[in-house]
Amino acid sequence: MIEVYERTFAGVGSGLPGRARDGEGPSAMAARPRGSRLRRTVLAVLVTASVAVPVTGAARPAAVPAPVPPASTPLPAATPAALADRYAASRDAIWAAERMAADNGHQWRAAMLRAMADPARHFLSFDGRDGGRADEVFGDLSRAERIAVLVPGSDTDLDRYGLLRGGSMRLQQRLGDRSAVIAWLGYRTPSTVSLQAVTPGRAAEAAPDLRSFVRDLSTAKPGARISLVCHSYGSVVCVRAAAGLEVADIILYGSAGTTADDAAALHTPATVWAGRATHDWIAHVPHTRLRLPFATIGFGTDPVSPEFGARIFAAGDGGHSDYLKAHSPALENIARIVSGQTPSEAGGGA
Repeated sequence: MIEVYERTFAGVGSGLPGRARDGEGPSAMAARPRGSRLRRTVLAVLVTASVAVPVTGAARPAAVPAPVPPASTPLPAATPAALADRYAASRDAIWAAERMAADNGHQWRAAMLRAMADPARHFLSFDGRDGGRADEVFGDLSRAERIAVLVPGSDTDLDRYGLLRGGSMRLQQRLGDRSAVIAWLGYRTPSTVSLQAVTPGRAAEAAPDLRSFVRDLSTAKPGARISLVCHSYGSVVCVRAAAGLEVADIILYGSAGTTADDAAALHTPATVWAGRATHDWIAHVPHTRLRLPFATIGFGTDPVSPEFGARIFAAGDGGHSDYLKAHSPALENIARIVSGQTPSEAGGGA
């Protein structure tokens, strides 16, 4: 059922610079650039493509009208009764957004929202505006002793939600009882082919909201083991939010960089992990930063490099969107980390 949902609703997979799908784009960047001049040239090409290539679908999700949701409030104590009330309030907000989408002729969004309003699904919050924000819970949060907060990368919104949802479901199934996974679509993710995808601006905007969410979650679930699970551009968001957060682990995977020089720069007591699959095209993105008059381009040190200082876990040989596929080494190892167990480790980004 998870795979069927993803095929129906996934849309464009999340990622970072380069419109190519897994297994394609790296051929144009077959060798890792050497020398600062070449790195700068490649970055210039990325920026030019990001600015010049039209993305016809990018404005569509944000253009769907949606009502203003009720004012957000801190998470309640995670008792069954309090969570039931929270889920019901979010369901009402989803139905309100569904009616407005349908009334304005946006039938695709309306169908997505009807699926989200299913009483079997549980949202801590929902906002249908500007591409959408949602915090969906998988598992019984009231009983959870281990909680993973999944932070997605670019090209993730309400109309392209299947990849995030499917990965969240599989991770929770792998974690089993006494666990919960929260799909945190809490920010306006950048389009893969855009200037925002190679700059930290969207991450800087998102970080305070992620920090606030995790702190509320820690208050609602005192004693639970909380981990941040951060894919692609989401790794930039997690690093920006990391300082002072009481989380056990920060897991970076499929990342082109974080804007931090090394793990120590995160100023976090959490264990920092990094993994990258061998066929992930993101490995060929230059790991440097270029300061231009209008923006800083690139994300710096490769998180799986020795100089970054993260603990490396084996992520298998999949592509950029394959980390949380069923039975993948990355899924197994991320689940072990969230559970407080030792994963299979690999060196050099394997």
